[in-house]
Amino acid sequence: MHKIRQAGTQNVGRFAYLTAFKADIMTIREAQQLVDDWIRTVGIRYFNELTNTAILTEEVGEVARLMARLYGEQSFKTPEQAASARADLGDEMADVLFVLICLANQTGVDLEESLRRNLAKKTKRDLKRHRDNPKLK
Repeated sequence: MHKIRQAGTQNVGRFAYLTAFKADIMTIREAQQLVDDWIRTVGIRYFNELTNTAILTEEVGEVARLMARLYGEQSFKTPEQAASARADLGDEMADVLFVLICLANQTGVDLEESLRRNLAKKTKRDLKRHRDNPKLK
């Protein structure tokens, strides 16, 4: 892990640093290890892959709900929801990332390497496509 600095909360347990400390930098591979450690100690075990896929869909829906209200035409039901929406969006995106990492860990996918390969594929395929797209100018 990279250098971790205290963020003002006392470390009271093995995973208290998840809320009590901030990492300056975390690689995707480190995030996968951190989630695996958390699952095996706090979460006891992974939910099965199908359950986690359903949870991922639910979490993406929560991001979509906030996006529709923050950037789309839907309105919030209460002023309190509107006031917390930006912070809630980050939290919901983190939920999506957490469950995606769980699925990657369960299926043996190295997300860091997969992202590198995927970006290389997209770069090769789309090198001129987007630059030459008049709709994007």
